[in-house]
Parts: sequence; structure tokens; C-alpha cells
Amino acid sequence: MEDSTDSTSINKNTTLPNMTFLTIDPSDPFFIHASDHPSMTLVPKVLDGTNYAMWRRSILISLSAKNELGFINGTISIPGESDPKYMLWQRCNDMVLSWILNSLNQELANSVLYVETPSEIWLDLQERFSQGDFSHHYQV
Repeated sequence: MEDSTDSTSINKNTTLPNMTFLTIDPSDPFFIHASDHPSMTLVPKVLDGTNYAMWRRSILISLSAKNELGFINGTISIPGESDPKYMLWQRCNDMVLSWILNSLNQELANSVLYVETPSEIWLDLQERFSQGDFSHHYQV
């Protein structure tokens, strides 16, 4: 059955008794590729507090390529816990949280470890490090 109420399409294919398999469209933000895993490193250098602009740009590019920007910019809303998509959202939310935590130095990771969503971490780090960081001029 395909859900056409929003952009998330879920096909339920029942092939075994009492077993339902979900097929998620690869263009859906709730899709996680088989090669994605929580310990992945998405950026070349972890955020240490002095490299916010470079780190931010790297994370944005990586999450855009994975179609997961909505988890940091807040455009993907949290489904209700009774919604069939809630478990898909939770899994993707946790994956993006892991990727962000892996991209922070230990001190920063510890400071945001118990934050529930990637968008909350994103805003926290932006408030801490964005002032003045974009004023650097680079010469080619």
C-alpha cells in the first residue's frame, strides 16, 4: 500500500505470514543506503571550535548528497509515535545524530550527546561558533 499523504512513499510488501517488509523510495529522506552506518565519517576534519565554516560547509554538502538536510534544517517534521513512519524517522534521526557526533571533537560531542535531534545540535553549534567565523577572507 502506498501512502500518498506526503512526500514519503512506503510500500508494504507482505510475503511471509505476520511479516511486513517496507520498501522506501531511494529519493525519500527516510531512505538509508545499505552502505550507510552510524560510525561513518562524513567530513575530512572534525569540528574543534576553530574551523566552523569549513566544517559547516562539509556537513551541508555531505547531508545534501545523502538527501538528509531536512534533519538539520528542520524541514522534516517528527511524525506522531503512532504513525507508521515514526520508526523510519527515528532510525534516520539517529543515523544523522551519529554522523554529526562523529564529526565533532570529543569535548564538543560530549556537550551535545543528549540532544534529541540533529536540528537542535545544528542550532546549538551555530550559536556557539558562527559569530565572526564567516568574516575570513581567503586569497587564491
